[in-house]
Amino acid sequence: MPHDTLVTFPTALGWIAMIGRGKVLEQLTLAHPSRDAAIAALDGPLLDQARVGRWNPPLVRRLQAYARGAAVRLDDIPVDPGPLGPFARRVVALCRQIPSGKTLTYAQLARLAGSPRAARAVGNCMAKNRIPLVIPCHRVVPSGGGIGHYSAPGGTATKRRLLALESEDRS
Repeated sequence: MPHDTLVTFPTALGWIAMIGRGKVLEQLTLAHPSRDAAIAALDGPLLDQARVGRWNPPLVRRLQAYARGAAVRLDDIPVDPGPLGPFARRVVALCRQIPSGKTLTYAQLARLAGSPRAARAVGNCMAKNRIPLVIPCHRVVPSGGGIGHYSAPGGTATKRRLLALESEDRS
């Protein structure tokens, strides 16, 4: 049985820490000022089970390239978003389909997930996302304009930076 592996690495967006098991990404945290800060932001129970090691070097390279502004696909990475109900699972699956450089509103995502009045529930789901970038919650914004909240270090400034990175011509 494979064990959880913890990997940390620097990027142009700051330090990233991630935990994976087998080929599945279980958690990712980004935009930290140091390796220690990235590790401290991980979920305690997952972190307690993880061993520091080498895990998924191709994904590490893809995330580093993404942080430098390269056009990188992340929608094909197997993920375990944690224990979610049916609605949240639909939201996560739909969020993963939002193309780079595009956004949807919380209300649009709620409608697509089959619950048109559940924009706030979509927001709660995005706030609890333990695999940002790969589940691109930064691409979900409020209906009334603005950027909305973002739970990574730097908050809305980090969300703006991610959206700007993706909107640049990456050809």
